[in-house]
Amino acid sequence: MSSTVSLHPSKTDSILLAVNAAVAAIPPAWPLSATVAVNPFLGQADLNLAQTGARLGRLAGVRLTLPRSWFRSAWQRGQISRGDLEEVLAAAQSTLSLDTVLEALERETSTPRPLAMVSDLATQAGDMDWTSFVSDRISQWAQGYLDQGQALWAASRKRGAYGSWRGYAMHDLSPQIAGLREFSLRIEDAPRHADDAIRQSVHHLGLPAEALQSYFHQLLLDLGGWSQYARGLLWTAELNQRHDSTLQDLLAIRLLWEDALYQQYRQDIAQDWAQIVEAHARPLTITPELEVDMLLQEAMERASQRRLAEQMRSTPPVAKRDSRPSLQAAFCIDVRSERFRRALEAQDHGIQTLGFAGFFGLAAEHRALASDVPEARAPVLLQPAIKTRAGGPESAGLDTATRLTARAKRAWGRFKLAAVSSFAFVEAMGPVYISRLLRDSLGVQPGVRPADPPPRLDPELGLEQRVTAAATVLRAMSLSENFAPLVLLAGHGAAVVNNPHASALQCGACGGYAGDVNARLLAGLLNDRDVRQGLIPLGIVIPEDTQFLPALHDTTSDRIRLYSEDLAQPLSATSLEQLHAWLHAAGRLCRAERATTLPRAQHPRSLLQRGHDWAEVRPEWALAGCQFFIAAPRPMTSALRLDGRAFLHDYAWRNDSEFQILELILTAPVVVASWISLQYYGSCVAPELFGAGNKLLHNVVGGIGVVEGNGGRLRAGLPWQSVHDGEQFMHQPQRLSVALAAPAKAVDDILRKHPGVAALFDQRWLHLFLIDDHGHLAKRFTGIGAWEAVQTQDLTQQRSA
Repeated sequence: MSSTVSLHPSKTDSILLAVNAAVAAIPPAWPLSATVAVNPFLGQADLNLAQTGARLGRLAGVRLTLPRSWFRSAWQRGQISRGDLEEVLAAAQSTLSLDTVLEALERETSTPRPLAMVSDLATQAGDMDWTSFVSDRISQWAQGYLDQGQALWAASRKRGAYGSWRGYAMHDLSPQIAGLREFSLRIEDAPRHADDAIRQSVHHLGLPAEALQSYFHQLLLDLGGWSQYARGLLWTAELNQRHDSTLQDLLAIRLLWEDALYQQYRQDIAQDWAQIVEAHARPLTITPELEVDMLLQEAMERASQRRLAEQMRSTPPVAKRDSRPSLQAAFCIDVRSERFRRALEAQDHGIQTLGFAGFFGLAAEHRALASDVPEARAPVLLQPAIKTRAGGPESAGLDTATRLTARAKRAWGRFKLAAVSSFAFVEAMGPVYISRLLRDSLGVQPGVRPADPPPRLDPELGLEQRVTAAATVLRAMSLSENFAPLVLLAGHGAAVVNNPHASALQCGACGGYAGDVNARLLAGLLNDRDVRQGLIPLGIVIPEDTQFLPALHDTTSDRIRLYSEDLAQPLSATSLEQLHAWLHAAGRLCRAERATTLPRAQHPRSLLQRGHDWAEVRPEWALAGCQFFIAAPRPMTSALRLDGRAFLHDYAWRNDSEFQILELILTAPVVVASWISLQYYGSCVAPELFGAGNKLLHNVVGGIGVVEGNGGRLRAGLPWQSVHDGEQFMHQPQRLSVALAAPAKAVDDILRKHPGVAALFDQRWLHLFLIDDHGHLAKRFTGIGAWEAVQTQDLTQQRSA
């Protein structure tokens, strides 16, 4: 049997560096309870899309653009113009001619073939699908080890992931039965520490330093969502100044399988394996076919940018009103709010809406009523700065009663699922659930659930801290003067049933939860008389009659829930009636617009029941269709119909003397929006790698994710039904275009200060534009200090087929 191998220090260092690089190349994933969008290309930030396409084609056999037929259809419809292609060729300084690209547009390209792993070579040499077998065995163990409460008998975590798996594998006879000789004995004799196991496998497999990162990355990609979930554990640990070794342990586990298969099949596969190792060591190559695909993708994005520029030039900004608004309504910048904001503004000229990140600038670690489970109501890029809890001392009795009820429900649930009682439970209690099954089948809506008591700071902050927080948020919202009598603070969430990915429909800025807690928290802060008095010396005067009303926008039904019970001074009946009328009419308009895009939405009224239908796989489209991020004063965009395709952030640069708000926008909301955009992109172009598969086949595993069918790898990303309606894509995969109404020098200075953000634009994971004072898309970013004028084209210009 093998023993631990001592390697030369320089060799050891190269192995550790390669492990760290491979780990960094894996995007994180979060459990189903708090799913947030993640950029699947997060670990490729040092590469551009073409280079990443070459890497993932080599390692995973995926392409990062849609098939040529999709671009060909867009060309034939006139969606991509000749001018778009000419601009792209010129900007890329490509040696390809327009005729060459158009000729290539007429032919399809084959899907790239990934480099074979040892398990693939062993499969070819024997009569067993070892790649699928290895994936299945690791998944069987990982389901128990990473379980978050679903399993009745979860695996112990005392020894870490590697130690747990090693104990499991030493007693698992499945590999020997399948034909992998003495596997359990090999694992028993394997090193006790993951890093030593990695070194040993590298030695046995004959891997040079130049091939390590590429090969390690491939093995982690092969583990699918398990790698991404483990990367999420590391991400969370690092936010808390800790470390988590689960992902490195998974790499060691996968390597030991490769090692064992190589030892058994060495005579048959050694020559092929040597060639593959050489290929891993070679630099990436951009083939002419890949270059054409990238040019077509860029042309599609140029076409969308051109249409936005033409729309902005042909639609003059709305004149800024100096009179006091009758209502101000602040919504999340989420693209679903664009439609509702437009519909609400249409109800009355005195209504003004604003866009701001849905956590409303208050990153909170929240505990719901009767719960000790902390919920990070904040973007995953941020560590919650405050702690909150639902209810105060006056709700202690309610809290105790709710806690006891929750415990009883959990005990009842455990009894229903227990190995001893589950079958008897179905036989004895099945008839009791008939009424519930009928109700769910008929789509009967349950009653409105009572809201938790208002959230409170726990521990309480001092007055100076509360005043500073209030001033910071109001300025970031561009709301520091001319307050309306009523200011609506609307978070958003989605009411859905029978949907494992329900949290993915919630507010991404609130960590995959609804935005009600943050909205109620901010409203309570701004309604505090002491806080208002403290704002006056800071130049923010909130009128005595102004009230901040928290609300929740249900994005599946476009209904607004008001938390008027939070107000110390009740709204007048007249004001409340008028507000309800405006919100009802806006919701009706919004539903009519959305109903045209949803399958089987026979009438806008059907959207009211859609979220309560347990058989509905598309309760809404969420953020599908997102293409733009616009930070500008609302008058510049309020006349534009953007059809739910734009993140809209209010920003007035003349009120931002030191450009701190602009810096915050570029480093937080823009980055989060890019994660959303690129997750939708990856789930469209490479669904087998970055998508969650078919909802109809999903089974929840460990409370953390889904598998497709009865086993296999964990699936991360978006389900197919979230981007496709069964006949066509409902999301057009494009990299996000960011448009800022701000001076070029200020943007340049911020990007110099934040090279990580600048890299997103330099490597063209994002496109950057400036909006001039006329509300026109005026300049395109080509590098720090380098901007070119945006040219619009005549939509009727001729093109050759």
